[in-house]
Amino acid sequence: MNIRILGLPLVAAAFLALAGCSSPTVVTLQNGTQYLTKDAPNTRTADGFYEFEDISGKKVRVRADEVATVRKED
Repeated sequence: MNIRILGLPLVAAAFLALAGCSSPTVVTLQNGTQYLTKDAPNTRTADGFYEFEDISGKKVRVRADEVATVRKED
């Protein structure tokens, strides 16, 4: 059999499996601002910040003491 014929469905299946691994998360700040992220944020970096990308693709960096909650989206 031709490898190209078998390869395309395998690549598509792998892509769909990886796409299902993301878990949308809501990050709520002390002032009430909420960010919806595509995936869970990097928790507390060495310098005391949370780093994540919101759903619009914007990189966000917030001091850890400003974060009230981090929860999975319902």
